[in-house]
Parts: sequence; C-alpha cells; structure tokens
Amino acid sequence: MESDRELGFTPTYKLGELIRTKSISPVELTESHLRRADVLDPQLGIFITRISDMAMDAARESEAAVMRGDSLGPLHGVPVPVKDTEPMSEVIWTHGSLTYKDDIAQFDSLPISRLKAAGAIITGKTNTPENGFAGTTENRLGPPARNPWDPIKTPGGSSGGAAAAVASGLTSFASGGDGGGSIRIPAAFTGVYGIKATQGRVPRSGNSIRNAGFNIMNNATSGPLTRTVRDAAEALKILSGYDPTGEYGTITDDVPDYLSALGKGVKDLRIGWTPDMGGNPVDAEVIQVAENAAQVFEELGAKVETVDFKAAAYTEVFWTFFDYFTVKGLDAARDDFDNHRDEMTDYFGAYMDRAATLSAERMWNIFSNIGSYRNYVNTYFSKYDLLLSPTLAVPAFNIGQAPGIIDGIEVPHKLWGFTPFTYLFNLTGNPAASVPAGFSKTSMPIGLQIIGDMKDEVSVLAASAAFEEARPWSDNRPPVS
Repeated sequence: MESDRELGFTPTYKLGELIRTKSISPVELTESHLRRADVLDPQLGIFITRISDMAMDAARESEAAVMRGDSLGPLHGVPVPVKDTEPMSEVIWTHGSLTYKDDIAQFDSLPISRLKAAGAIITGKTNTPENGFAGTTENRLGPPARNPWDPIKTPGGSSGGAAAAVASGLTSFASGGDGGGSIRIPAAFTGVYGIKATQGRVPRSGNSIRNAGFNIMNNATSGPLTRTVRDAAEALKILSGYDPTGEYGTITDDVPDYLSALGKGVKDLRIGWTPDMGGNPVDAEVIQVAENAAQVFEELGAKVETVDFKAAAYTEVFWTFFDYFTVKGLDAARDDFDNHRDEMTDYFGAYMDRAATLSAERMWNIFSNIGSYRNYVNTYFSKYDLLLSPTLAVPAFNIGQAPGIIDGIEVPHKLWGFTPFTYLFNLTGNPAASVPAGFSKTSMPIGLQIIGDMKDEVSVLAASAAFEEARPWSDNRPPVS
C-alpha cells in the first residue's frame, strides 16, 4: 500500500479508481487522511472543526456499499474537507466567527448535499476568516491558516484552510467558495488550481439564513480547489446544475460536459492578456512570471495579444457593493451585532459599521455601475474567447502584513489591495480560474487568472488543461507536506 503522503497527493479521480477496484478501502483511505490531518493541521491551521468519528462512521458505511456491489458515486469513499461557510447538518458551523463557535447546523447546504450524494466522506470544516470577509485567513477562533510553502506566510483566503489542505497533500480536492476571489486567491498563493463557475451555475440553498456570513453576496459561489484540472472538472460537474430548492438566479441550462473540454486545447482561440487590468499596481516579478505563462498559449496555437482592458473604478464599486450586502446580512444578524460586537474581528466589525451608513441613492448608483461593467465585459468577449491576467498583484506575504504599497504605489483597501484582478468577475458573474504559473525568487507560487465568457466554463477548463499539460505543476511538493 502507498504511504499516507503519497495517497494524499494522489488525484481524486485515481483514488476513486482504487476504491472501485478494491485496491484500497474507504476505511483505509479515510484512516490515512486522518493521520495526515493529525500531522498537518497543527502546522498549517487547516481546520476549524474536525469530525473524525463522523467521517469514520461514513467510511464504514461506504466500505459496506463497495462490498455489496452497490452503484458507486464518483467520489465514493474519498475524504473531502469543506469550508466552514457551508452548513453541514449536526456539525458546528462557525463561519469563522467567534460569535457562532458553538452553533450546530440544522441542514446541509446544496453543495454539501451533492458531495455526500456523490459518495464523499466529509472529514471536517476548513479554516476561513470571519464570515469569509477577508482575502487572508485569520479569525478569533484559533490559529490562522498557513501557507505550506512557507508557514510564516498566508495561504490567502477566504478559502485558506481548503487551499492549505490541497497544497500540502492532505487531500487532492477541498470545497471552497468565491465571493470576491476566495477560491482563486488561495489557489494562486499556494500553487494549486481553483475555478469559480459562472454566477448561478452552482446553486445555493434557498433557506433563510440568520447570519451575515452565508449567501451574503449574490455573486458568491461554491467551487473546487484541486491539484489537477481533471479533478476540478469532475468536482464542478458534481456541484453544478439547477435545483428547484435553490435560490433565484440558478442557471437552468444543462451542465456542460466539462470532462470532454479537457482535450479541446486552445488552437485558434483569441486570447487577450492584461498585465494590470487598467493600471493597478503589480509586483514586477508577478508580471514577468504571469506574462511568460500567457505566452505559453501562443505556443499552443492560440492568438494572444496584449489588450487595454479597463473597467473604470470597479474597485470602489465592488467594496460598496460588498458593504451593501453586509447590511443585508446585518439585518439577519442584528442581535449578534448588537450583543457580540466585542467578539468580532476588527475587519468584520469595520464592514458592519460602514454598511450601516450606506444610502439608498448610493446603492442605486452602484447597481447601475454593475450593469455597465457587465456590458463592458460582454463587449470584450464579443471579440475574444478568453482573458488572461495575473491572479494577484504580489506573491504571498507574511501573515498579518498585507502590503499597503505595491510597486511603489499606495493601494486602497489594504486588506484586499493585493487582489485587484479577481472581484470584477464576481460583479459580472463570469467564470474564472487560477492556474499555477510559476514561482517567485523566494520560491512562492504565482498564479495566472483565466477568465471566460458567461456560461463558458468549458473554454476556461480547456485552456487550464492545455496549460497544465504544457507546464505541469501537480508534482510540486511544498516544504510542509
């Protein structure tokens, strides 16, 4: 039998094959995963809540199904951690907030329901900032999530625990969520693959939630962090598709054949490259690595050209929009805000304070601007098939030390100033992924963002797979692994 470490780095689809051929049992695989978690979690702050006993019960049931010859789902017997912004019935659901440290969820979110239906063994709830409201992963519940490439540095956020789990080889698939870049940010910082589908492709529960951290923004979506594009395509297929119990706005179209997209390549595609998306400050080393990665698509047969892609003032619009949805959540969490303000992190408390001052007139202007951004991006995609940019403006930085100055220029919203390229596509709803593009001089991962037209995850996945084949990354092993 392979070592625990090798199993942790084995792609999810191969683990499924091992289980279906009875080369390994779900119990053996889950026990291996839990031993790895015992080693890696204390070093990297991966989990908020571990549910080892529950996972082992599920693994035994899964093994019994294998032995009976039952029909097996695509994730049958595979251990999968999930982000703690997703509720799972009978499990503590903190959202990364001290206020909810003892709350037990009463239902499964739709993504968790679909993972369970696919046979996944849920092993715990991964670390996230308070209510998912930061691009790094620190909260008041416990230690921060850490980057396996250098544990003094952040793995990003808000799916920081999930990314650390994948990068360190605890798992080859962890479920995350992206409302402003929260899948793509940690994917880029930790050197793994992450994709945010088109807004509405992955349905969200239509339940009325009492907390600001769940379904806070109409542009948030659950999605995979993985080591391979194939694992991401298979996971996205599981998570995607209309559900009549989901929120309004779910896409009703049939889910595309994501797996067949992986062999399409990029020949003859028209691809635009922007190093700064309209003048945002970017570390010169990041531009160099990302631009070299963008040129690979030219080698693969696409036509790549530098474009003047500039959606004016989207930074301020996004943050006002973000604050607005904090107001919506604040109404549901009014008692928590009034009675537990001293338990909140500084950053989440500041959001709540700003949100309470927004006027209806300002919000009307914001929603008008969102429409203009969608028109701008739609016009771009009438001429091009894909857009490429750096995923982030800098490599990972020390925990608690987000850069206020990048390339000699002061950045707005210091807590998120290092990520000016991700959240525009939450406003517009376009699918976007981060692929590992290379490393900085200090051996920290740098990501390339691939953005597609609305509902066109197929082109994003095809380009991601073509790049993965040309510049493989899945064998990269960080120091903490």
